[in-house]
Amino acid sequence: MLAPHDRSLSEIVDRRAGLIRVSGHLTPLGADLLRGTADGLRGHGHGRVVLDLRGVRAADAAGLDILHELRRDFAADGVELRIRT
Repeated sequence: MLAPHDRSLSEIVDRRAGLIRVSGHLTPLGADLLRGTADGLRGHGHGRVVLDLRGVRAADAAGLDILHELRRDFAADGVELRIRT
C-alpha cells in the first residue's frame, strides 16, 4: 500500500498545445481533477487534448475508467482525447 504522500497527483498544463502531463498516483479524485482541466482546454477551442500519463507511478482501475469515459464523452462532441501511457 502506498503511503499518503505517495498518493499525490500533479499535472503540468501546456495550454497552447492542449497537453496535460500527469505524474504521481491516479485515483478517482485525481481523474476528476484531470477531467476538469481537459474540459477547460476543450472549452478554449482545442479539437484535441493529450493526457500524457507516462509519469504516473500507479493508477486505480476506477481512475482509469473515468478517463476512458471522458474519452468517449469527448468523441461524442467531436473532440479527440489522446491518452499516452
